[in-house]
Amino acid sequence: MAKRENLRNIAIIAHVDHGKTTLVNELLKQSDTLDARTELGDRAMDTNDIEKERGITILSKNTAVEIGDKKINILDTPGHADFGGEVERIMGMVDGVLLVVDAFEGTMPQTRFVLKKAFEQKLTPIVVVNKVDRPGARPTEVVDEVLDLFIELGADEDQLDFPVVYASAMNGTSSSDPDLSTQEHTMDPIFKDIFEYIPAPEDTSDQPLQFQVALLDYNDFLGRIGIGRVFNGKIALGDNVTVMKLDGTKSNFRVTKLFGYMGLDRIEIDSAKAGDLIAISGMEEISVGETVVSPDSPEALPVLRIDEPTLQMTFRINNSPFAGREGKFVTARQIEDRLRRELHTDVSLRIEDTDEAGAWLVSGRGELHLSILIETMRREGYELQVSRPEVIFKNIDGVDSEPYETVQIDTPDEYSGSVIESLSNRKGDMINMEPTGTGTTRLEFSVPSRGLIGYSTEFMSLTRGYGIYNHTFSEYQPIVKNWNPGRRNGTLVSINQGPTTAYAIMGVEDRGTMFVHPGDEVYEGMVVGMNSRDNDISVNVTKAKNQTNVRSSNKDQTASIKTPRDMTLEESLEFLAEDELAEVTPEHVRIRKQILNTAEREKAAKRRKTAQQG
Repeated sequence: MAKRENLRNIAIIAHVDHGKTTLVNELLKQSDTLDARTELGDRAMDTNDIEKERGITILSKNTAVEIGDKKINILDTPGHADFGGEVERIMGMVDGVLLVVDAFEGTMPQTRFVLKKAFEQKLTPIVVVNKVDRPGARPTEVVDEVLDLFIELGADEDQLDFPVVYASAMNGTSSSDPDLSTQEHTMDPIFKDIFEYIPAPEDTSDQPLQFQVALLDYNDFLGRIGIGRVFNGKIALGDNVTVMKLDGTKSNFRVTKLFGYMGLDRIEIDSAKAGDLIAISGMEEISVGETVVSPDSPEALPVLRIDEPTLQMTFRINNSPFAGREGKFVTARQIEDRLRRELHTDVSLRIEDTDEAGAWLVSGRGELHLSILIETMRREGYELQVSRPEVIFKNIDGVDSEPYETVQIDTPDEYSGSVIESLSNRKGDMINMEPTGTGTTRLEFSVPSRGLIGYSTEFMSLTRGYGIYNHTFSEYQPIVKNWNPGRRNGTLVSINQGPTTAYAIMGVEDRGTMFVHPGDEVYEGMVVGMNSRDNDISVNVTKAKNQTNVRSSNKDQTASIKTPRDMTLEESLEFLAEDELAEVTPEHVRIRKQILNTAEREKAAKRRKTAQQG
């Protein structure tokens, strides 16, 4: 069968910070795609602020590179397992993968997760060992590590015979030889290998149309936009086509817009054919996995699998004493509309109404998935409150089961003992332990997802910030009985409202770790610190010192308080206990008790204790 020799479709895979985005920028610069006027930011593929700050890819992006009359479509893949559903669908749209690996760090867990999906789809790999100019780079050992990883993940013989390019994307240089002196200012070795090794798409444009939606986008003017690959046939602007829905029904529509990709832009096109990656609009409702076909021969492609959520939280309207001070969007309707809008593009998210007015149960793929949604909403001006993340239990073949994750840790040797102890306390089983040289140990565990909520903060303090911690969802296993992980420490809770004073904070800081600075506004029921013991204590942090004429007031200013701990959104979510909420506004993340009134809260705690003893 004829092939489209001047077209290649590839996905790019890399661990956080291994240089994927820099490499794509360099491929764009050194191709015939952009004109001389185009200025590329340093992270052109990561368009979302949160992606830029965290150096992660959340949403897959498409880009296209032209070399003469040839074209390469490049699909970016999220590296984190929370976005695993998207990874699997991207793998179905391409014919090969470009694996970018840091010449110093070597292969990492998230890379492994995405690669496994690529091998399952029988895709051809090309390996780019990046940052070869980095001090301590060990390119040849890293290639051996990649080979070991490929064997472990079940790569076939053809996949094990992979080409390698050695590069420094930052400097725009590459070579087919690991010797640094052979590096030249060109990306030609990568372009050459892509056209030589990655299979060209088959030209089946004479067959009936089959286009499958793998990703979604949304636009206020066009509505839902389905992104995917034309597997067979042709499609043109104005065509009447049929969508084979997931529920088995069909609906007809007319193609009002077709988009292709050029550089970083989505451009309007008149037609596309088998092998092209395109975006399409015109239908009111289209979902991931649905097939657009010709009305004369309506045959759907196999439905794509979408990962089920494993974690849920309750999102509520903000009803704290400070509600409405900072946000633009604070009403139940505004929050619900925003959550429903997220469903237009995020297929792994679920939103359900609850019995409580102004509260919704939001389920996602993990802590990162949900915390990014919360962070995005607060930046857009929303105020909301969220409960502690809870894992989703399932009954599988009559057995109550819970999600488990594979955890990979690289830690300096001296901390490995305390890391092992901390994870065994969280019901983790050690699968593997091996020294990686240079005074570090690699540990691998299987841990219930419940046990990992709140772990990253503990891990950072255990390893003094030197450890690297990665986890990916593995499977559901029978529930660990009679075990309730969670925070061991109690809290320090404010008994009144007003600005805090240094004098008052100094009086209570010996009880634990403070979360507030002098002058911060607090309210009754707000958590202002962590108790060093396991019970909650009600404290007054707004008390001012009585001035007398015996001592001059400036004496107090010489006394200093310990530096309070500033809690990030993630740390706050991880810290929450069952009876607490995180109040999230554009300017603050506060932790509060669900029952704000001190007397009522203490009564409820007594009732709970009695019920547990009974």
